[in-house]
Amino acid sequence: HAVRLVAATFRRTRESDVQFGRSYEEFEVGATYKHWPGKTVTEYDDHLFCLLTMNHHPLHMDANYATTTPQGKNVVVGNYVYSLLLGMSVPDVSGKAIANLEVESLKHVFPTFHGDTIYGETTVLDKTESKSKDDRGVVYVETKGYNQDGVLVCVFRRKVMVPKQSYLDARGGEQPGRPTPVE
Repeated sequence: HAVRLVAATFRRTRESDVQFGRSYEEFEVGATYKHWPGKTVTEYDDHLFCLLTMNHHPLHMDANYATTTPQGKNVVVGNYVYSLLLGMSVPDVSGKAIANLEVESLKHVFPTFHGDTIYGETTVLDKTESKSKDDRGVVYVETKGYNQDGVLVCVFRRKVMVPKQSYLDARGGEQPGRPTPVE
């Protein structure tokens, strides 16, 4: 039994079965992709992001200051939460993207705190074929982020230009540019 289980697991995780993004044809309006795994946000993550982006607001970096705010403690900078969710969505949504075209809306619904774990999911709202090039289309999606308690913390809508299968085939398939190992 154990040998069959290992063999089945191996078959499911072969290189050809690992998906990174989708072609236009693989998107279905109404489908929801639950991104895995989640990410626990540490104080270090938050501070590093603030320093890298030069957002030195004391609400994010000064624990003493934060005690004077309505939240009473440091709040994770919203753009980190958005960036984290965007990154989580890449394997399911934009891993094959030709271009990220637009972020239509972005709402921070509830604060994220150090130690919270963020989970994301993306729903396909619409898709339209390109009018100028027949090898691509635009997918319109909504990504939602939840904390470990299931509370919605962030939601955004964006449009992504993705290739059709013909575009991928013309450029080398699923992993274009990947070298063949020399033995």
